[in-house]
Amino acid sequence: MIAGPSSAAAADATITLTLPDGATREVATGTLARDVVGSIGARLLQAALAVAVDGEVQDLMTPLRKSGAFVVITDKDPRALAVLRHSGAHILATAVRRLRPDAKIGFGPAIDDGFYYDFEVEKPFTPEDLAAFEAEMRKVVAEKYPFVREEVSLEEAKQRFADDPLKLERLADFDGTDEVISTYTDGPFIDLCRGPHVPDTSHLKHFKLLHTAGAYWRGDVKRQMLQRIYATAFFKKDELETHLHNLEEAKKRDHRVLGKSLGLFQLFPQAPGAAFWTPKGTTLYNTLEGFVRERQAEAFQEVKTPLLYNKMLWEQSGHWGKYKENMFLVLDNETGEHDMSLKPMNCPSHYVLFGSHKHSYRELPVRYVTFDVLHRNELSGALSGLTRVRQFSQDDCHVFLREDQIAEEVRFLLEFILGYYDTFGLTATLKFATRPEQRIGSDELWDRAEAALRAALESTGRAYEMKEGDGAFYGPKIDFDVTDSIGRAWQLGTIQLDYNAPERFDLTYTGEDNAPHRPVVIHRAVSGSFERFIAILIEHFGGAFPVWLAPEQVRVIPIAIDYNEHAQALVDRLKRHGIRATLDARNETLNYRVREGEVEKVPYMCVIGRREAEEQTVALRTRGAGKKQDVMSQDAFLERLLHEVSTRALVPASGGAAAPTDTGSEATA
Repeated sequence: MIAGPSSAAAADATITLTLPDGATREVATGTLARDVVGSIGARLLQAALAVAVDGEVQDLMTPLRKSGAFVVITDKDPRALAVLRHSGAHILATAVRRLRPDAKIGFGPAIDDGFYYDFEVEKPFTPEDLAAFEAEMRKVVAEKYPFVREEVSLEEAKQRFADDPLKLERLADFDGTDEVISTYTDGPFIDLCRGPHVPDTSHLKHFKLLHTAGAYWRGDVKRQMLQRIYATAFFKKDELETHLHNLEEAKKRDHRVLGKSLGLFQLFPQAPGAAFWTPKGTTLYNTLEGFVRERQAEAFQEVKTPLLYNKMLWEQSGHWGKYKENMFLVLDNETGEHDMSLKPMNCPSHYVLFGSHKHSYRELPVRYVTFDVLHRNELSGALSGLTRVRQFSQDDCHVFLREDQIAEEVRFLLEFILGYYDTFGLTATLKFATRPEQRIGSDELWDRAEAALRAALESTGRAYEMKEGDGAFYGPKIDFDVTDSIGRAWQLGTIQLDYNAPERFDLTYTGEDNAPHRPVVIHRAVSGSFERFIAILIEHFGGAFPVWLAPEQVRVIPIAIDYNEHAQALVDRLKRHGIRATLDARNETLNYRVREGEVEKVPYMCVIGRREAEEQTVALRTRGAGKKQDVMSQDAFLERLLHEVSTRALVPASGGAAAPTDTGSEATA
């Protein structure tokens, strides 16, 4: 891996480092970071794990080659965790090579919630292997090996990794380049790596090996399958314990398991990457989609466009050159070529529709929304339940607007999206993503787009994080990362600013001067795909959906056949008010039916016996209230239900308490 710029690029004899307090240090180019930190203070050096130069993190053993802001990273810095985890990957590889010298080493990066390392072995690792590796890692930690960095030539690197074919293949990428190549050694283990690493192995105190999975070498399905060991690490024991607890909780909430047990959806090999929605699941899906439609009814215009297009459209949009491998191509019988495609996104079809007739500056912004089905050719190994699929629908929107409307529109969309997440108890973090390496459009257009979107975002006064180089290939964007009930982050909504599409599709509107002008396009998604969002909601709520969203809101249970008629009458009454109610009059014990309702996470169960039939009451069991049972009138119960549905309450009302009476006479049949 590349260590940094080539030594030839470091032409200056000295560099200037600016400390957080504004003081500067002049040091010779190539000075180790640890020496600079040591000159600041011995205690700081003891606490230091790495440094950042102009925001670029490097370890203490990396030579300094450029001037810039100089920040010492300790375990209090959020960036330190990635350094620790990257070091953990090397310690893992050290342990594996000790116990399995036959294992050929790939690479081991830090990831969002931990780290992994890839190995090529003849037989997959077992749980017993993982236990042995973890025990050996603790020995490596105790041995306190320093991470020793060395910069080497390409030929020398090839000699050092002569027995590691995966490393040799990676080194071949550097033929003809002048990049600096670095290795890191901890004890007996040497790896090809750019770093950064903590000073020594003793810093990895709180870690856990999690599981193994297969991974194709370099992500290529045509290459060999490697064994990937996943792990995690934290600086504090309680943070590790909390994370492991959340992982166990996540297993219980796995949408693939709950989706099947709750009868929401199924996946079959006859349609890989596409869900079969059951009646209950379809109700959930339609309820969610209906909620989105309701919120968009006034300010947005819903449209429907074709699913199949010829390549002319995708060439014009740029997708044929940038995205073709992710598209499902369809054979055109007339040409004999695969020059048709199912649409992987809605954008180009909306451009065609907007461009088909004239628009005045007065009617902008124009907001097209759609719920059309999309198809993306995801790798089969990447498919996962509803979170990674090939067929899905988005609550997709494209806004066509004047440049002077950008700030106001971004503020409007931000509040729209955040309000949507609030309904589900999801908290969002905003991230601003800039131009990627692979992109379309001129630098001038990108400059305008990034400046406009950043200004609009900052005008809201909301905090945001930067994601350099992570924009869409056609424009910068604001991403919404939401945190669920067990602390996991999910990337969902997006606001993307696009100056390129109007140019490519020659989109215009007539301005106040009666001349044609280019509009700007904003791409907006809230849920992302409904499939993925439903998966997140299943896990967020643990399958216990709020009443308004639950496929089955009320289950009425007569205690004996004598009360079936009374129970059915209650079901009918609830249905007349739009409540999704069912009758469970099976020839099973009351306890059995109640227990089944609890397992199926029905929000309310109404038990009907002699007294309830005579007095028009219900013996109410509320989900999550255990065996507690409240007796209330049918009128009061209906009123509660209607209130919870209309307000989209996140949790049922407290046991026995009547809901506020703002629904009026609506609650009486």
